Amino acid sequence: MADQAQGAVLVERVIEAVRVNPTRSMLSYAREPWVEGTPTPMSAEALAAARFPSGRPLSPSLKAWLAYDTSLLARHGWFAADGTFAPRPIDRLVGAEFGDPWAPEFAPLNDALPEVFLLPGGSDSRRVLAVGEPDDLGEYPILALDFDDLPYLGLMYPGFDVYLAHTAGLLDINFETYTDLTEDDAYHSRFKQHAAHYLNGERETQFPFPWS
Repeated sequence: MADQAQGAVLVERVIEAVRVNPTRSMLSYAREPWVEGTPTPMSAEALAAARFPSGRPLSPSLKAWLAYDTSLLARHGWFAADGTFAPRPIDRLVGAEFGDPWAPEFAPLNDALPEVFLLPGGSDSRRVLAVGEPDDLGEYPILALDFDDLPYLGLMYPGFDVYLAHTAGLLDINFETYTDLTEDDAYHSRFKQHAAHYLNGERETQFPFPWS
């Protein structure tokens, strides 16, 4: 891997890379610019006061990115009309992205995943940030949702920091499975915390979910 930094420090490096060409696509398989037009930062005052509806704080990496730009996340439904954060429980996000018939199957996961946000990435699959108990760096996990076979949910990135850095090309990661990074020494401790907080100690789960 090209960069072993984590948290806000890693995101600052992402921002440096994005500034070189902010309108380039962040995805190789679909047009998804990092920034449309010019960056739209969140003000320092708004960032200082920002909280998720649950009252949980923003992660350091998310704060660092929002200080640079809000438009990328706004395009993926992160904000309500009044500018506040607008997460969804996992069943509602699944219903919107994969069809209403699957939403009830994910409802038992709502207690563990009550505030979920859609992120760019994936074609048939999706990437979501789950707000709940943070890891020791104050970061929340990124999970993969996949419906190619049976509905699947797995820990993919330990936080928004590593997700952004990989997407920006700062980290050389070749995923053979969604959970490959969980065994990486640099992130293992973070993933272990997330597994305990979100997936009953497991790094992935597949329908029929064991706690349904």
